[in-house]
Amino acid sequence: MSDLDQLTQSLARSLKRRRNERGFTLDALAARAGVSRGMIIQIEQARTNPSVGITVKLADALGISITTLLDYEQGSQVRLVPPEQAVRMWSTDAGSSTTLLVGTEARGPFELWSWHLHPGEGSDSDAHPPGTVELLHVTRGELTLLVDGAEHALPAGTSVTFEADVAHGYHNKGAEPVEMTMSISVPPAHAPSH
Repeated sequence: MSDLDQLTQSLARSLKRRRNERGFTLDALAARAGVSRGMIIQIEQARTNPSVGITVKLADALGISITTLLDYEQGSQVRLVPPEQAVRMWSTDAGSSTTLLVGTEARGPFELWSWHLHPGEGSDSDAHPPGTVELLHVTRGELTLLVDGAEHALPAGTSVTFEADVAHGYHNKGAEPVEMTMSISVPPAHAPSH
């Protein structure tokens, strides 16, 4: 199955499921999103691959991120995204492209980190506040990710998202350096109630 076929099938299932979860009729979603009813039917039946613009309008109308709308694996505390499941959103004949690696819903502080881990080294972290989410993308080597005592092997090209409100760590148990990009979303702090 090509990237495009996978995207079309994923979007069809997700759009229909999320529209039904919110109790929106086809007409209601069309009105909210400014997208024709016919286009929504075609998307839900996997007969068309909509533009990024239309996909963003639908996600906004449903009150979710484009990543959540395109997501086809939900529900696990740790969600690995192997390279073949990353979603190619746009490409040209000359070879330019954008690929959505992994995403999550985020409100509050959001940070982007670059990591370099030499063989045999690692770093451990205590639990972050409830609702904290991390996203990682390994670009070189193989990262061993520990989340709440469980080990996950992430070879280069793999992306992952996990809830970071448990103890976790990043380790290089291999023979070559690990390089990765990490983003952290922390929920906004709430003022104490009186």
